[in-house]
Amino acid sequence: MALSFFSLVTGLYVLHFSIALILVNKEVPQTRGMLYPRESETREVRSLDGIWNFVRSDQANPTQGVRDEWYAKELSKSRPTIPMPVPASYNDITTDNLRDHVGTVWYDRKFFVPRTWAKDQRIWLRFGSVHYEAYVWINGQKVVKHEMGHLPFEAEVTDLLNYGAENRITVMCDNALIQTTVPQGRITEVPNDEGMTIVQSYTFDFFNYAGIHRSVHLYTTPRTFIEEVEVTTNLSKDASVGDVFYSVSVNGSAANEADNVLHIQANLYDKEGILVANATSDGKLGGQLQVNQVKPWWPYLMHPKPGYLYELEIKLLATNEELLDVYRLKVGIRTLSWDKKQFLINGKPIYFRGFGRHEDADIRGKGLDNALMVRDFNLLKWIGANSYRTSHYPYSEESMQFADEHGIMIIDECPSVDTENYSQELLGKHKSSLEQLIHRDRNHPSVVMWSIANEPRTGSMSADSYFELVANFTRSLDSSRPITAAIAVPHTQDKAGRSLDIISFNRYNAWYSNTGRLDMVTQNVIDEAIAWNKHYNKPIIMSEYGADTLEGLHMQPAYVWSEEFQTEVFSRHFKAFDELRKKGWFIGEFVWNFADFKTAQSYTRVGGNKKGVFTRARQPKAAAHLLRKRYFALGRDLDQCSFPEDLYTYIAT
Repeated sequence: MALSFFSLVTGLYVLHFSIALILVNKEVPQTRGMLYPRESETREVRSLDGIWNFVRSDQANPTQGVRDEWYAKELSKSRPTIPMPVPASYNDITTDNLRDHVGTVWYDRKFFVPRTWAKDQRIWLRFGSVHYEAYVWINGQKVVKHEMGHLPFEAEVTDLLNYGAENRITVMCDNALIQTTVPQGRITEVPNDEGMTIVQSYTFDFFNYAGIHRSVHLYTTPRTFIEEVEVTTNLSKDASVGDVFYSVSVNGSAANEADNVLHIQANLYDKEGILVANATSDGKLGGQLQVNQVKPWWPYLMHPKPGYLYELEIKLLATNEELLDVYRLKVGIRTLSWDKKQFLINGKPIYFRGFGRHEDADIRGKGLDNALMVRDFNLLKWIGANSYRTSHYPYSEESMQFADEHGIMIIDECPSVDTENYSQELLGKHKSSLEQLIHRDRNHPSVVMWSIANEPRTGSMSADSYFELVANFTRSLDSSRPITAAIAVPHTQDKAGRSLDIISFNRYNAWYSNTGRLDMVTQNVIDEAIAWNKHYNKPIIMSEYGADTLEGLHMQPAYVWSEEFQTEVFSRHFKAFDELRKKGWFIGEFVWNFADFKTAQSYTRVGGNKKGVFTRARQPKAAAHLLRKRYFALGRDLDQCSFPEDLYTYIAT
C-alpha cells in the first residue's frame, strides 16, 4: 500500500456493475531464497529477538516518520520511545489505547556484527512475519519493503553493516487494511469527541493484531551458496521403496564461472543418523535418492511412529571438490492422491478429524510463542486430532516443522478471508500471497492441501473467473496437492467450487442458523453435504461448525452459550457425520474452534469468539472431553489405533 493512503481514504469508491468483472491473468513476482535459517559448517545464525524501542505515529499523520527521516537516527531522537517485545503483537502490551491504533508504528534496536563476518561471507536479514506492511532500514539505508502479513521476507545487508561495530535496524509497520490488501478491510474517517478520527473496519471475525510477529534473524552464507531446495517424494506400490527427488538453486559468482562446474552431494540420514542413500548430481544440481525398506511419513494415529522424518544434507561443491556450502532439512517420504470420492496418503484413504485454529494468545496476540505452540500440539494429540486448517493465514514456520514431526496434517490457507469486491489489483496480491506461501511450505510433508480462501463472497458473478484464475495459478505452482476453499454461501449460489479439487463448507446450525434449535442440526448437515456433492461430484469436508460457549456456564436443559449446549451441538453433528461417512465421499470434520480467540469489539462478542473447545488459556471445556472420545473412536475404527488409558473414567463393573 502506498504511504499516502490516508490522503486517498475519502476518494476511494467501489463501483458495482451488473456484469462480471474482466480479469487479466498477469504474472506475479517470484520468491527467491527464503530457506529457513539453519546453522551449518558454512552458516551462522544470530537472533535479533528481544526488547526493541517502539514509537507510534499520529493516526492523522502516518507518513510523518518517513518525511522527517526517523530512520536516519535513533527513534528516541525523534520521539519518546517505549520498550516493545519482539516477536509479539504490539496491541495488548501497553495499558493505553495502542490496542486500536490504525496506521504506522516504528521499531528500532542496536546490534553488533562480529569482525569475522566481514571475511568472504554474505549477510542476510530475515523477518519471519510483520503484519501487515513493513519497511526496513539498516543504519539509515533502506533495505526492503514487504506487503503481506504472516509470511517471511529477507534482504542481503552485506554492504550496509558496520563490522566489529554497532549497527541499527529500523522498521516501520503499517497495519491498515483496505479493499486491495489481503485480507481486505476499510479505512474511514469519522467524528469523535475531539473532532475526527480514523477507524479500521473489517468483516472477518478475528482481531487485526499487528507488529513484528515472528523472529528476526541475521544469518551468513558463503559468497556462493545454496539459495533454494525443492523436494518431492514418491513410494513404490508396496511402500517398501521410497524416492526423494531434489532440485537445488545456487546464488553467487562461482555459479556463473564457465570453468567451475558446481555439483551437489546429497546425503539422506534416518532418525538414528545412519546414511540410507546418497547421490552426486551433475551440473543440473538435482537428482534422486532411493531408500530401501523406507519408513513412510504417516499421520498421527495411523501408525505407531507417525511423522517419521529423514534428514537431507545438501553439500554444494566446486569442480575441485572444495566445499562451498551445506544446508540440511527434514524430509518426510509420502504420497498424496485424490479423486472424486476420496483423499489418500500412501494409498490409504484419509478421514480428517481436526480443527480450525488461530495463532492467538493473551498479551502476545499473534506473536510467536514456543511454549504455547508446544502446549497446543500436546492438546491436539491428547484430543486425538490428526489435522487442522491454518485459518485464516499462514502459521509460523516453527509450527509447520512441529506438524511435520508429530504427523499432524495441515490444510495450508493463504490470508484471503471474506474476499469481496474483486479487482485486478486484489487478484495480483491474492496470487502473490499463494506464491509466497507455497514457496515457503512446499517441502513440508504435513502440508496436504492448499486452501485458497475462507468464506469468500462466491455468489458474485466475478467470483467464477476470479477463483478459476487463483486455482489454476495455485496448480501451476504445485500440482501435487489438492486445492480447496472454505465456502459459506449455499451451493446454489456458489461460483468457485468448480475450480476446486475438494469442497469445504462452513455452516453453524443451531447457532447462526436456527439459533438454539438442536432439533434442526443433523438432517440439515446431511442434506447440505449431499447437495454439495451432487452439485460438484467432489469430496466434501465440513470445515467449520460449532457454538460459542462461556466456560463454567451450565444449564439443563441445554441453552445457548452453556457448556451443555456446545456438547449437544457437537453430538448432533457427529450423528450427521457418521451417516455421511457411509456414502464414501465425505472425508472430514473440523470443529470451529480449537481455542477461544480475540475479535474486534462487538456486542455479540464477550471478550472475543468463544467457540473454542479449549479456553484461550488452553484449558478444556466439557465438549473437549466428548470430542476426545469421538476422535479416538474414529481413530480406532478407521486406523486401528489404541485408546489412551484415561479416555474413559471408571464408573462400575
